[in-house]
Amino acid sequence: MTATAAASKPVPVPDAASAPFFDGALRGHLMLLRCRRCATFMSPTAYLRTPRRPRCVGCMSAELDWAPATGRATLYSFALMHQLYDEAFAAEIPYNIAVVETDEGVRLTSQVVDCDNDRLRIGMPLEVTFERMSEDVAVPKFRPRA
Repeated sequence: MTATAAASKPVPVPDAASAPFFDGALRGHLMLLRCRRCATFMSPTAYLRTPRRPRCVGCMSAELDWAPATGRATLYSFALMHQLYDEAFAAEIPYNIAVVETDEGVRLTSQVVDCDNDRLRIGMPLEVTFERMSEDVAVPKFRPRA
């Protein structure tokens, strides 16, 4: 890479386990795992390249499906990144890394966009939006709710 070439951000690579999550994101829907037996929502950890939970965290049922979430959340926690760890993010420093809690009770690591970092407040209401990273991949981010 030359000094004038910009580094590109890493793009997730969907696999069979994460396909429903990414298919939903391309359609503008935040997809979460949900138990068919007790309706408990769970984190879509499969898209983070970790094994999908084999059982419900509420009732231990193995009957799990992907279901659309409301897309509403609150800011649970955040950190501001001032250190450059990857050239692809150089233009965004300082940027936030956020933990949001969806209305379904699932906490996700993401980013708050369309909001200055100095306006971030724990408990602020958010809604999902999606960043298109490639023709095949969009990822959820969150912005302040109007």
